[in-house]
Amino acid sequence: MTPSPYMVASITRVACEGKAGVTVWLDRSVGAGPGQFVMVWLPHVDERPLAVMNDDPLALTIAAIGPFTQALCGLQPGERLWLRGPYGNAFPEPTGPLLLIGGGSGTASLALLAKNAVETGYLVSAIVGARSADGLMLVDHFGSLGAEVHIATDDGSRGVQGTVIDAMRTLPPFPSETRVCACGPEPMLAAVADWSAAARFECWVSMERLMKCGFGICGACHAGGRLVCRDGPVFSLDDYTRLSALAPPSPIGETP
Repeated sequence: MTPSPYMVASITRVACEGKAGVTVWLDRSVGAGPGQFVMVWLPHVDERPLAVMNDDPLALTIAAIGPFTQALCGLQPGERLWLRGPYGNAFPEPTGPLLLIGGGSGTASLALLAKNAVETGYLVSAIVGARSADGLMLVDHFGSLGAEVHIATDDGSRGVQGTVIDAMRTLPPFPSETRVCACGPEPMLAAVADWSAAARFECWVSMERLMKCGFGICGACHAGGRLVCRDGPVFSLDDYTRLSALAPPSPIGETP
């Protein structure tokens, strides 16, 4: 009999992320690095990829955008979900100051990186963006880690009115050795990539694409001849620029 690839995890705590969703804390670790993801399965509902927000203990940040994520957001402490992974490539280990740029639930892919960098003694600045204050996620968490947090909202309901790029332009110049890491909607990633290239900063981005298998078999997450689950989701600036020129953005897997 073939052993199951799934691990069972029980929820120990649920923290609200404003009106956008929740962060669920679980009773296990999966040995994930910053930027990796797990496939999360709810029997009789669906299976989707979620970024590892924290690994010891495991935590997942979920934006309630469709039936599956709404079901996850409705779980309570003591209830269970099923996991496999971790999958994908992680962000490089920090070697200096970091500028982390997250949009919506994409901020979850950057949280473990921020934690590791602060613990190593590096300066971390985080810019968190959303359409409105209701969509912001993990702002308090980044602050609790010791990151310097800045906020941008399209409607100006919190922080700088505008995009994360607008927020960056209000800040003092960053040291030349700063590494930029970003995750969020692809228009945001494209803007961050262009800004980083013009400023000559090292840049890594995490792409979000529709995934079914999570490890390179189904091909659902193809992007310009690469598979986001297997070859990413973290890509260097050069790789991301080539991929985004070849492949238009795709849905990330769930519709409202």
